[in-house]
Amino acid sequence: MKTAILYESWHHGNTKKLCDAIKKEYDVVVLNVKEDDIKLEEYDLIGIASGIAYSKFYKEIEQVTKEKMTEGKNVFLMYTCGKPGQDFAKSIKNILSLKKCNVLGTYCCKGYDTYGPLKLIGGINKENPTEDEIQGAVRFYSEIISKL
Repeated sequence: MKTAILYESWHHGNTKKLCDAIKKEYDVVVLNVKEDDIKLEEYDLIGIASGIAYSKFYKEIEQVTKEKMTEGKNVFLMYTCGKPGQDFAKSIKNILSLKKCNVLGTYCCKGYDTYGPLKLIGGINKENPTEDEIQGAVRFYSEIISKL
């Protein structure tokens, strides 16, 4: 099974840490939406990973998903955010629903956040994602592939 993780992680690299940990343990291709040529047809499983801005996945990863996602793919979602608690994946799930993709699960954890006024106080969650949260993403991926 060929897996790609499509990600955008420009703020503090929080989400990239999750992707890199999975790549270290498993044979996956990690694709940066701003730097890599995105061709998803050849992959059986696609991860979409992002930081959160304005309560949803970064705008560019949503745009790339709209334009490049192949219909009917198995997909999993991962994100880091300053304050978990609500479903910040709603917008990307709507895009994937239009593409008839099967969302197998979502992983979320805290990330270091200095967005907007948080910058004035030095940010929140400076220690996040923690090693346990990063390993949680690896366990999450393991559970996803065990279902397939």
